[in-house]
Amino acid sequence: MEKIDKLDLSIISCLQKDGALSQRELADRVGLSQNACWRRLQRLNACGIIRGTRAEVSLAALGLDLTVFVMIRTSHHAKVWADGFRQHVERLPEVTEFYRIGGDWDYLIKVVCRGMAGYDRFYQKLITDFELSTVTGFFSMEAIIENRPPDLRMLEG
Repeated sequence: MEKIDKLDLSIISCLQKDGALSQRELADRVGLSQNACWRRLQRLNACGIIRGTRAEVSLAALGLDLTVFVMIRTSHHAKVWADGFRQHVERLPEVTEFYRIGGDWDYLIKVVCRGMAGYDRFYQKLITDFELSTVTGFFSMEAIIENRPPDLRMLEG
């Protein structure tokens, strides 16, 4: 694990809030010279702590107005089956997050689509060619906290 100090955490926190900051603006906010900030950014990128930047987009404004959390239980746990299922789910464009989880369920998928008809199309594609014991969808009525970066102060000291 890469050694991270308070300045690194400050850089990461600033970028989590605004990934479009210029290097000069970022350096000013964290109290470093532009060169020192650039060197730290390069190191954080090289070791994989910072994995890129992207724009936060309002999916609802684009018509993707339904978020569904899909819980899946399966009786298949062999690596070959799991790898095939992973590849199948990765090809479904409605999937924004996909987790293998512990407990009573095996997988959790976050799906964003256009209304119930869009979810039904996703569901039909999901179950095609895969035997799943249980598939349950939980429909989000409101995102109360969404895409909030974790408070990295918990890593200090």
